[in-house]
Amino acid sequence: MKLRDIPILTEAVLALGLGAFCLAFVPFRHVAKHGVRTGGRPAQTRDEIMPVRRAVRRAARNVPWRAMCFEQGLAAHAMLRRRGISSVLHYGVAREGEEQRGLKAHVWVTSGEQMVVGGEVAGQFTELARFSGTA
Repeated sequence: MKLRDIPILTEAVLALGLGAFCLAFVPFRHVAKHGVRTGGRPAQTRDEIMPVRRAVRRAARNVPWRAMCFEQGLAAHAMLRRRGISSVLHYGVAREGEEQRGLKAHVWVTSGEQMVVGGEVAGQFTELARFSGTA
């Protein structure tokens, strides 16, 4: 880890912690209404989102609590918003299990045409909701 990475990694850890707290203790309707407000412009290039993407993914692997796709999505969304970059949080589901009776959920974040986090498996899920913060 380089000294210059410490501020964005600290921000990512704090954003992941806040996301985990909100998911555990705040009704989802409030998280969706207030937690995904956006502003700014969509990312034009991959270079604009990469520092946030790297920091969130690295922090998520190293925090001592659950930091799965939903927490990572909320963290990335908040960090991009702080940088004046708009993003969309996508929520999807897919069938799970041998008999396809269960459901699994996934969250991913995009900014413009750029995938920020969660995109590796997003194609396996059917999008149910999209939170762009414009409402």
